[in-house]
This record gives sequence, structure tokens and C-alpha cells, in this order.
Amino acid sequence: MMALDTVFKALADPTRREILRLLSGGERTAGELASSFDMSKPSMSHHFAVLKEADLIRSRRAGQQIHYSLNTTVLEDVLTRLWDHLGLKDSPRNPGP
Repeated sequence: MMALDTVFKALADPTRREILRLLSGGERTAGELASSFDMSKPSMSHHFAVLKEADLIRSRRAGQQIHYSLNTTVLEDVLTRLWDHLGLKDSPRNPGP
């Protein structure tokens, strides 16, 4: 698991949060994701790299296309650590009664 600082840095940007939101609906190609934004390919690549560095997304290559998906394990770990840090009784992994 990456440091929380790395995860929070990745989540701080609205474009990266939107990428994660889009991926919550399932795996998408880099081209499919990029079509939702008005920015250059290098800018999109930078956002993908930051999300991958934080281990929030996974990628796989199929031919010339790169497919991205959420790494839900890391998201759950981050939420659990945040809940623990805030002293909340019920974490996302251990809901109360």
C-alpha cells in the first residue's frame, strides 16, 4: 500500500477524481477515458501515471490499447485507515450492526 500522502495527492485533482468516477462503472480504455476530457494526450498520461503511482488504478495492455480499472483494494484500505484515523467506530470493511 502506498503512503496516504501519495493517495491524497492523486485525489486532490478534480480530473483524477473524475477518472476514478468513470472507472467505477468498469474497465475503460485510455481513449475512452480521454474522450471525456478536453486535454492533450501527454496531460492525460500524466494523470494516469499519478493514479498508478498511488496504486488507485491498474492497467493492462491489449494490443495497442491500454485498459484501466480501479484498484478497489487500495481504495478500501485508504478508507479504512481514514476511518481509523478519525476515530470512527465503523470502518468500510467492518460495518457496525
